[in-house]
Amino acid sequence: MILQNLLLGLVLSAIIAALALWRGSLTPSGAIGAMMVGTLIFAMGGWIWGLLLVTFFVTSSALSHYQERVKEPLAEKFQKGHRRDLGQVLANGGWGALIALAFGFYPHPAVFFAFAGAMATVNADTWATELGVLSRRPPRLITTGQVVAVGTSGGVTPFGTIVALCGALLIGALAFLLILVTPDAMAPRSRAGFLFPLVVAAAGFFGSLFDSLLGATVQAIYFCDFDQKETESARHRCGRATRLVRGWRWLDNDWVNFLASVVGSGIAVMGYWVIRWLGG
Repeated sequence: MILQNLLLGLVLSAIIAALALWRGSLTPSGAIGAMMVGTLIFAMGGWIWGLLLVTFFVTSSALSHYQERVKEPLAEKFQKGHRRDLGQVLANGGWGALIALAFGFYPHPAVFFAFAGAMATVNADTWATELGVLSRRPPRLITTGQVVAVGTSGGVTPFGTIVALCGALLIGALAFLLILVTPDAMAPRSRAGFLFPLVVAAAGFFGSLFDSLLGATVQAIYFCDFDQKETESARHRCGRATRLVRGWRWLDNDWVNFLASVVGSGIAVMGYWVIRWLGG
């Protein structure tokens, strides 16, 4: 069964990765990473897990192309562009793939909660990033409330916050609907089971806030003295090296996204045990 899912996952992941590469949503290395992550998640978790991953990837890719011309001037602030490379794919889907691998050896509902929480987190964060920069109100640092430039790491807006919640809720609601129509799904079967989408949504939302917290405090932020621009990259788009102005040098945006997905999955697991306790 696993071998069959492995082959099917490889074929489906290859098709999606090829389309994303053609569309310009992935780089060649990103396409390889997407195939690796998608194959592992589908093979070890099954089609429900795979569909949650596809939902995140499709919606986030679509939003990255939305209002591209408007968002282009902000590109210099970000570490990478909208074409996701291997590092970005692993940052957003790597933890989910490891959870799927664990599920293959320990098929427990709490592990599924962990996966749903991780996907809700990266979906919420990506939605907030891609749409939040279009907010008409200037962002404020999540730590101090100070008004900052659009695209600044750790900056949040009311609109972006609402969008993040919607992105997390989409994953929670979809996961809940899928397990309802799948008799053998690894999901809570109790009177408190209706809380499932809310728990996953909350996990994703707070996971995305943790991402912003890291961005405002310890994420590596650099400054280009030539262009007088702040950026997440050690080398500015002008081609010149930048200098570190705050944060930990090793903690780039990819690591921030990865750690946020870990936190989101942890919150979801705690929510699972709360549901179990409430359901008796």
